[in-house]
Amino acid sequence: MNFDPSWGQAGQSIQQFWQEQWGKSLQTLQQMQSGAPMGLSAMPGLGAAPNPWASIMEAMQSAMPQVAAGSAQTVQFDAPKLQGLQQEYLQSVQSLADAKQVQDLLAKDKRFAKPEWSANPVASMAAANYLLGSRMLTGMAEAVQGDEKTRNRVRFAVEQWVAAMAPSNFLALNADALNKVVETKGESLAQGIANLLADMRQGHVSMTDESLFTVGKNVATTEGAVVFENELFQLIEYKPLTAKVFEKPFLMVPPCINKFYILDLQPDNSVIRYAVSQGHRTFVVSWRNPDESLGHKSWDDYIEDGVLKAVSTVQDICEAPQINVLGFCVGGTMVSTAMAVLAARHAREHGELPAAKPARSRAAAAKSSSRTAAAVKTPAQPFPVASMTLLTTLIDFRDTGILDIFIDENMVRLREMQMGKGGLMKGQDMASTFSFLRPNDLVWNYVVGNYLKGETPPPFDLLYWNSDSTNLPGPFYAWYLRNLYLENNLIKPGVLTVCGEKIDMSQLKMPVYIYGSREDHIVPVGAAYASSQVLGGELRFVMGASGHIAGVINPPAKNKRSHWLREDGQFPESFNDWLAEATEYPGSWWTDWSAWLESHAGKQQAAPRSYGRARAYAAIEDAPGRYVLSKA
Repeated sequence: MNFDPSWGQAGQSIQQFWQEQWGKSLQTLQQMQSGAPMGLSAMPGLGAAPNPWASIMEAMQSAMPQVAAGSAQTVQFDAPKLQGLQQEYLQSVQSLADAKQVQDLLAKDKRFAKPEWSANPVASMAAANYLLGSRMLTGMAEAVQGDEKTRNRVRFAVEQWVAAMAPSNFLALNADALNKVVETKGESLAQGIANLLADMRQGHVSMTDESLFTVGKNVATTEGAVVFENELFQLIEYKPLTAKVFEKPFLMVPPCINKFYILDLQPDNSVIRYAVSQGHRTFVVSWRNPDESLGHKSWDDYIEDGVLKAVSTVQDICEAPQINVLGFCVGGTMVSTAMAVLAARHAREHGELPAAKPARSRAAAAKSSSRTAAAVKTPAQPFPVASMTLLTTLIDFRDTGILDIFIDENMVRLREMQMGKGGLMKGQDMASTFSFLRPNDLVWNYVVGNYLKGETPPPFDLLYWNSDSTNLPGPFYAWYLRNLYLENNLIKPGVLTVCGEKIDMSQLKMPVYIYGSREDHIVPVGAAYASSQVLGGELRFVMGASGHIAGVINPPAKNKRSHWLREDGQFPESFNDWLAEATEYPGSWWTDWSAWLESHAGKQQAAPRSYGRARAYAAIEDAPGRYVLSKA
């Protein structure tokens, strides 16, 4: 054993500190009872540890819902697992006397892998003790006995504490940052302070160099014009890129919790530009970022005066009996709800539509719509929507992933009391919550880079969009939490009344293309697939690689990632059963979707020479319009 006395001296006090923290952690976990707050503030270390970022954490985390223990009894532990963890920890601590073993331990974690860490005895021992202790604490969380929600809540709280307490987050212990201070003669520290002050003024940690992006100049640049607006949204029509367009126009509805230009980042990764280039006369809803004047708006308002108004306006502009629609994330949930309202009204006025038969093969998917149309009797009044595309969308809310830890009766009731009658759910609050779902990737690495090292994060359009958040009206948000996330009423026929109509998702008989991302932590891929068990028409499901956003924004030209399809037209109840018979195809799913959408778009006709239609829908202003420029 190669023992260096300086390592032992450096590690003695550090080890004592961490052992005290693990003891406090165990005590905290053992004392968790029903109804007790279990957010970040409840975890030891965040309040007592010398955390230089305490103030910024408080500002960022105040938005996060308190995680309350959902179990009716005190949290219990698997005693043998705890005993094993303690023995493993004591044995591991002994290895810290060997500098080589410490180096090997640090090399396995990218936060501590640089040689500056191994060369600094104090920083090295701090990191090593942290890694061993965090391993033990994570194991303690896994040893919790109880229902799944309680276990997930414990895991989440522990993850936040472990991420926050990394020695890399503290200047005095971050060997890499200290080395940079010396190399730059203090310039990195001065710039870090400037970055910290700037981020505190703007209310969020910068994930990208925001100074390099301007909406309408280098993001949201597809040429178009606003042709309609009301108090909730602007409707943008895009300039055709082809001599001919399909007769059925195409409407995209993005989530109202973010801005529409996630669909129009830069020309080479713009979903909007891609749709236009494929010959679709394309319209997009640009939601207004609500202020207090819209704080009374409800889910019904957004469905009636938002989605349904957009559908009828596109029909009117194009003089089209039918259009195709797309909804992304919450936008997909809103589109599905709006279609259910339309279906109820159409059934009352014109009779129910027959269901289309599912396509049986990849090639047949692009032709199935025309065959189906020929096989059934066309009603006198066609349904206004010919097809629907749902991207990372929840209709069945049984599996909401990590977000489930925030949702229970007490939390929903609190939000109803706070804003159910009016008010705003601040966009930055929601953005902070989503960032803390992946704390190391979306919070602490930027804290270290921006403040400790004085770095400017690289330009990244997706992260710029992510920081450009929007508010939500309180009644809309409260209704959404209770009826969808908590009670899962959208899949229950006749339970919900929206815009005066009893809705039933099974009555949606139009063809639907459903997309889910394999690594999505917001809409788990199995939850996206679950829509196939609810909807009543022709279906096509595709799984893409990557996460909630990156999986969607995957242009074919980059030839990245893969997508999975099942060609037999079967949709078993279990997603895993579907996946077992699915085939992987290299590259983007966009090409498959484009072929599918084309099959439902009708014949081609000359592209319009001007935006809108006559004076009734004259161009109001150039895209991207005023609404998208409003900051939360």
